[in-house]
Amino acid sequence: MASTTFAVDNSAWANESPYLQAVYDTLLHADPDGTVKPWLATKWSYNADNTVLTMKLRNDVTFTDGTKFDASVAAKNLLRFRDGTSPQKGYLATLADAKASDPTTLVLTLSAPNPSLLAFLTQNPGLQESPSAFGTPDEKTNPVGSGPYVLDKGATVVGSTYVFTKNPKYWAPQQQHYAKLVMNVYSTPTAILNAIKGRQINGAPLTDNSVIPQIKGAGFTANGQQLNFFGLLLFDRAGALSPALANVKVRQAINYAFDRKAMLKAIGQGYGDVTSSIFSPDSSGYDKSLDSYYSFDPKKAKALLKEAGYSDGDITLTMPSSSGFTPATYALVQQYLGDVGIKVNQVNVAPTSFLGDLLAAKYGSTVMQLKAAPTTWETLTLDVLPTAGWNPFHTKDDTVGSLAKTIQSGSTADATAAAKKLNTYIVQQAWFAPWYRPQQTYATDPKTSVETQTGNAYPYLWNFVPKK
Repeated sequence: MASTTFAVDNSAWANESPYLQAVYDTLLHADPDGTVKPWLATKWSYNADNTVLTMKLRNDVTFTDGTKFDASVAAKNLLRFRDGTSPQKGYLATLADAKASDPTTLVLTLSAPNPSLLAFLTQNPGLQESPSAFGTPDEKTNPVGSGPYVLDKGATVVGSTYVFTKNPKYWAPQQQHYAKLVMNVYSTPTAILNAIKGRQINGAPLTDNSVIPQIKGAGFTANGQQLNFFGLLLFDRAGALSPALANVKVRQAINYAFDRKAMLKAIGQGYGDVTSSIFSPDSSGYDKSLDSYYSFDPKKAKALLKEAGYSDGDITLTMPSSSGFTPATYALVQQYLGDVGIKVNQVNVAPTSFLGDLLAAKYGSTVMQLKAAPTTWETLTLDVLPTAGWNPFHTKDDTVGSLAKTIQSGSTADATAAAKKLNTYIVQQAWFAPWYRPQQTYATDPKTSVETQTGNAYPYLWNFVPKK
């Protein structure tokens, strides 16, 4: 996937994290298992009710334009991200203010506790961009950070090839495992496979696990983990664009329409586990019984549609399609929904516009693979709350709101119980129609070792190391 932007307040994470990690530092780091470690912030502490976070920052970091990093810069970045357009802006929704009490002391005041804040500061909310770049005409394509690499604009072809050279003044040279990085954009799974077979790359994500035997035959290693859910996102729960989606029985019918085991076998080649829930097995809200809540039952789907007042062919869902997913995926969606009487109108969308169109609420439903977050609060802030980036129609629900407050501020036991209730409620209300949690596979050549990253689609940049 190409970098959609280097403007931090507009940035995405997951598939785009390598581009951002090359040029920017984050306030905190995450080990491959998700453990939060010091980085630009060296230590931190909360007040008694977890509404004030005080962080001590490094004093030896400089951006590539010569601007010195300090607490006032960090505060500006955090507030700008909170008020920006990133799909993860909801991660900082409870950030009431950020101030520097002195050059190396950052004080974050929260309107309510954020149980995942430290983890979020290892991701794009914690990225630090030079203030001199804020709002400049070329901010999206000309990053100014303090990271381990610098974008070589002369060698870079935006949307195709991104070249980075080592930052000679980087404060943490032990993180610079390579003198030069080249990140190529491949528009199709076939293009990635050909690059692997031709030994043209050191590492690449696989979107089609059926090629695992071929990449192993080419001498590559398949590094696998489960971190996403794959299926349909039913955004338009109030029926603004697709009136039928406002009816819970229609959304439930969509869930009963799919043979999840067949989808996993046909699309995921059997690598993964079927599910009806968006919650990760690592999350406190996970309930294994919900993985099989919706069986494959076309008759029940048709009955629910009839109860909702819809006859065969009355419902047409307009969905975007992208080359990021296989044609077979879209064909199966049309087939399964068509079999229960729901028509699908597919609109081809350029990969560069796909995410932006979804987040701008241009479509009421879509095929999508999203992160199954390792914590319940991250799931809420990513997918569920009205402020969540992947809730583009800003669906608000009183039950969700009440349970979210307990998860946010309750005791550990109460928060865990509320998380499980929330998972059950979301599944029963059919806010989504997940099919399975796929094995996310990252292929590496014999010269490269890598550790996969808990909760992220791509391994983190510093976990790529050349083999000696």
